[in-house]
Amino acid sequence: MKIVFMGTPDFAVPVLDTLVAAGHDVIAAYTQPPRPGGRRGRELVPSPVQRRAEALGIPVRSPVSLRGPDAQAGLAALDADVGVVAAYGLILPQAVLDMPRLGCLNVHASLLPRWRGAAPIQRAILAGDAQTGVAIMQMAAGLDTGPVRLEARTSVGGKTAGDLTHELALLGAAAMVEVLDDIDHYPPIDQPDADTTYAAKIDKAEARIDWSIGAAQVSRQIRAFSPSPSAWFEHHGERIKIHTANILSAGPTDYGTNFPTTAGMVLDDQLGIGCGNGAIRPDTLQRAGRGPMSVQEFLRGFPIPPGTKL
Repeated sequence: MKIVFMGTPDFAVPVLDTLVAAGHDVIAAYTQPPRPGGRRGRELVPSPVQRRAEALGIPVRSPVSLRGPDAQAGLAALDADVGVVAAYGLILPQAVLDMPRLGCLNVHASLLPRWRGAAPIQRAILAGDAQTGVAIMQMAAGLDTGPVRLEARTSVGGKTAGDLTHELALLGAAAMVEVLDDIDHYPPIDQPDADTTYAAKIDKAEARIDWSIGAAQVSRQIRAFSPSPSAWFEHHGERIKIHTANILSAGPTDYGTNFPTTAGMVLDDQLGIGCGNGAIRPDTLQRAGRGPMSVQEFLRGFPIPPGTKL
């Protein structure tokens, strides 16, 4: 098929690669404009999709909006069979959704109607969902309200947001190609009205660890914000990020619900940290301006003794 691809972050790159590998004709890649970044934010950094599309020889377009007549005329002139959308980041007006012969199909990283919206992967982890997946959705005007043609499932387990993002990108890429190979075999099915939840955009303030909640919830907070924006706590005025951690349900001392300490207390010389219920031990931490390191490396350069209240 003649495909217009629309995507921006790393999540979208495997979808683009798989479409090309399957022999589809990706005639243009739409992506968000380059953003300030690089050293001290002085360089304009192209999106992952722009970099990959250019490497594949695919023409790249990065309009600020698709609402204007010029942007819409340029898209219509491509005469695409279908639009494939994966985390593009711009709202598509109904006129754009209707332009391709088969409309626009979206790779959405949840099992709709659960977690419609901007941050479905993080919200699934934070909520303690046992299962998540991807939905190939026929796009409509509402927020992720369109009918679903195909879905693929996976367990959440102990995965980080980074782990799940990569896994769901691959699942979504394979599912999209499956649908495009025989689109009539996958008719759009309306989403049920019940069990709808919304995945609000992540606020960086949510990444500050609240030690008063249970260890299982703290663990989910750490995994949901790894690798970005990273869960963090403060000690001696310095912000310390935790990328991975283990729950301590038992050990030389009882770290259960009756452990006689306050939340946020350092329990031992390996940085076990009390929570409102149970405790966690970081595996990988990061100080400001430095790279991630193991808890042993971290404590050699930045000791935090037992009894410290974080």
